[in-house]
Amino acid sequence: MEDIKIIKVDETSSTNVLMREYSGEEGRLMTVGVAAFQSAGRGQGENKWESERGKNLTFSIKVYPVALPVMRQYVMLEAESLAIRDALAGYVDDITIKWPNDIYWRDKKISGTLSECTISGSHVGSCILGTGINLNQREFVSNAPNPVSLSQILGRDIDADEVLGVLLRRFEVYLGMVNEGRYDEVASLYSAALYRRSGRHAYNDAGGDFMAELECIESDGHLVLRRDNGSLSRYAFKEVKYVL
Repeated sequence: MEDIKIIKVDETSSTNVLMREYSGEEGRLMTVGVAAFQSAGRGQGENKWESERGKNLTFSIKVYPVALPVMRQYVMLEAESLAIRDALAGYVDDITIKWPNDIYWRDKKISGTLSECTISGSHVGSCILGTGINLNQREFVSNAPNPVSLSQILGRDIDADEVLGVLLRRFEVYLGMVNEGRYDEVASLYSAALYRRSGRHAYNDAGGDFMAELECIESDGHLVLRRDNGSLSRYAFKEVKYVL
């Protein structure tokens, strides 16, 4: 059995669905579904992912973490985010991870990931990590506020297979750390790579705009911000926005 099995298709509704419904032989470490086009690619919640056919890298990784407690499942998104960051950092500087699931170049979004985990008792059974990376798309027509592609930054096209190969090798490293129970090490690396990791920045929640510093990311994925008055505010996904 191969350690990593890669399945390539021309089109699918989404690579997460492709991996969820796949019933063939899987890789020993991971199975990866790659599509040239997703007809219904999405991000967190109701967000849509814009990707021109054949121009970007859209894929999902299916893995079976070893004895990963349900309360630590966020570490899988941390591992994937770090792998994407590492792969893109080989091409350009100023790549950071924007909580919870985006990769940024400066103040622009270059990648996003959607995670879906199944539960078996008190542990994670399987995890599918669906990622889109803007590689060679030069124009974006959706109302997404700040997309950017690697080719826009570099002024040339990039080989998608090359990027995927580097990314999977890096993800294999972080997956190994997860499987060894080194969750805090992965979380520490993730924290160090965060967008707006230091300094006061503008945010928006149900109460309006405010200034705060990033205090920490909790082990279950909650974001904790320290406001100017010293109080701490804790947020789940979609409960707070970065003001860009």
